Formats: sequence, C-alpha cells, structure tokens
Amino acid sequence: MTYVEVPGAKVPIRMWTDPTSVEDAAMQQLRNVATLPWIKGLAVMPDVHYGKGATVGSVIAMQGAVCPAAVGVDIGCGMSAVKTSLTANDLPGDLSRLRSKIEQAIPVGRGMHDEAVDPTRLHGFSTAPWEDFWGRFEGVADAVKFREGRARKQMGTLGSGNHFAEVNVCDSGSVWLMLHSGSRNIGKELADHHIGVAQSLPHNQNLVDRDLAVFISDTPQMAAYRNDLYWAQEYARYNRTLMMNLFKDVIRREFKKAKVSFAPEISAHHNYVSEERYDGMDLLVTRKGAIRAGSGEYGIIPGSMGTGSYIVKGLGNAASFNSASHGAGRKMSRNAAKKRFSTRDLEEQTRGVECRKDSGVVDEIPGAYKPIEQVIEQQRDLVEVVAKLKQVVCVKG
Repeated sequence: MTYVEVPGAKVPIRMWTDPTSVEDAAMQQLRNVATLPWIKGLAVMPDVHYGKGATVGSVIAMQGAVCPAAVGVDIGCGMSAVKTSLTANDLPGDLSRLRSKIEQAIPVGRGMHDEAVDPTRLHGFSTAPWEDFWGRFEGVADAVKFREGRARKQMGTLGSGNHFAEVNVCDSGSVWLMLHSGSRNIGKELADHHIGVAQSLPHNQNLVDRDLAVFISDTPQMAAYRNDLYWAQEYARYNRTLMMNLFKDVIRREFKKAKVSFAPEISAHHNYVSEERYDGMDLLVTRKGAIRAGSGEYGIIPGSMGTGSYIVKGLGNAASFNSASHGAGRKMSRNAAKKRFSTRDLEEQTRGVECRKDSGVVDEIPGAYKPIEQVIEQQRDLVEVVAKLKQVVCVKG
C-alpha cells in the first residue's frame, strides 16, 4: 500500500497500485474525493480507472453522508459464481450449442423476457421474500413508478457492456458457472434521479466537482435515497439469482446423464453502500468497482473475456475497509479500444473461447483491460486466491 498526501485533503489516499500508473483524470478525481468535508477514508484498488465523479475501483468511507456517484449508476452490480460437479472432460469439443442455449435462456443486451420469470418454477429458489420485495416498489421514487412492468421482465437478464455469463474451468479441472450483472435499467434510472436531486441541494453548490454531490444524514433526501438504493441493490441480487437458476437449468438439460449438482453460490456486489464500523466510528462505506473482503469472506475477481478470473477469500484488511478489487479494470476507454483493435485482434485474443468475435464487442477485448495477474499480485494483503478459472464459453450482450 502507498499513501498519497493531498494538499488540503481531509485524509490521505491509500493506494494498492503505483500512483504513477493511474491516468491523470482518475488521479484528479481521487484528489477531489479526498477533500470532501464528510470523508473519513479513501482506499484505491489496483483496478482503479476514471469514472463519473468518483473513480471505478475506489472505496470511500464517509460519516453522516453518502455520494450517489461514488456508488455508480448500475446500483448493486456484481458477480455470482457456482462450482458444478462437472469436469472439463464432461464438456463437448464444440461448445457453440451450449453458448446458444445459454443465450436462449438469458436475454442479453437490451432484451427482456416476454413474461416476467415465475420464481416458483425455479429449482431451489426461495420465494418467501419475493412478494414483499415487489410490494416495496410502491415506496421508490415516483420518477420510476411507471417502469415496474419493464423492471419485472428485465429481472433475470444480462444487459450489455462488460456484463457476461460464462462457463469456466478451474485449475483443478472443475467446471464453474459465472455471472456479472446489476440492477439493469431500473437501477440506473434511480441513480440518475437521485444524483440530480443531490446536485440541486444548497450544501453541494461549492463542491470542486458537482458529480460528487452528497446526501446528508437525517434529511428526507437521504432517507429517500437510501430507501431506493437498498431496493435497487436487492433487485440486482435477485437478478443474478434468477439468472443463475436459469443458467443451471440449461446445464441440467444439456448434461442430463451427468446428473449435475451445484455447490453453494458465491455472490458479491461491487457497486453498493454498506453501513460499517471502523476506528470507533459508524461509517457509510461506498464501494464502486470494489468487493467486500472481510476475513474469510469469498469473493470473485474477474479478468477480461479471454484471460480468466479468480475466486478469492478476504483477509480482512481494515486499511482497505475490508475491500478488494472488482476485476482487472480498464486501461483504455471503449472508444479508444474500438480505434486501436480490430475483429482480427479480438479473434486472436479470445482464441479457445466460445464467444462473440464481432465488431460489437471489440471494446471488451482483453487488450483494453489491465493484466488480471498483476491486479491480483498487487492485493496479496487483501485477499488469498482460492481458485483460478479460465472461461471456455463467454456470453455477452
């Protein structure tokens, strides 16, 4: 870890990467965050890069305040992974059919289910809190009330960008299923609504960056935001749970003879807010592109669509607010990647992976991301590696 002192800052910046390797725009965002009056700590993960207001790959601890832009607009975005009883030897040589079946079961991009998924028809899905969850939709911001029908149909869908569904093989030969997705468009609309509200408040008018507008505790605006935030985080969790169940059903059908069984699911948000206590203070900790890595807690740190991922266990490092990186992190923007790389480059860098290799996903090429091995090495005091996975099928929107 490296400490970076910022003139006029309330706290030093704790960095798990070389400060000189961070792009200038992202470094300025970190300096801006460190000057906020309410901040009590700032930890920067090795996958850090430029974002809206606050960098992706940062953990911000505040007392009595929370910054919506420090959560990210895809509230509750995160990962889920499940180890199966299958091994690499059970997989067919041609994985195109399996990829096609996954794409048929889980809508991608802007797609949605024709009808909302009925959770009572899914294996082992607990439906007890389901109606209560949707009942609380009546209490979210009026700005999204008319979106309920679409939000129900998008539950159990992947989205686009860096979201994915994968079949992986770990270093011991076991087959894993993995998902990356969030709260879909309903979470983004809630985030955008509340960022707009925060920016209009008097105490945010003189901030160095208007995107760092905060809500203050014990105000109606904070209460409204936290209500909608926690609902959206729950939506994201349910979204991944439904998708994983649909994913498992595909595997059961495609490998009937193997009578596949599944280990308990590992799931972790990496765009969210948590109430935690450090140094005798009750803090609101926002993780934007970071996972919680408390002692013994399992997490998932994915690489790009051609480089594999890691299952990790947290070491409970309080200096990072019990956090670790959420992935490899981009080293160039999507536009820059499209200009630099071609579909031929994509084909070469995803050789051996059954996935899209067209111009629509060139911006997700492995070369646009930091090396995942380096990112893992930089946080050896935050997590220990449990398993290394390599994708053989990758579905993207």
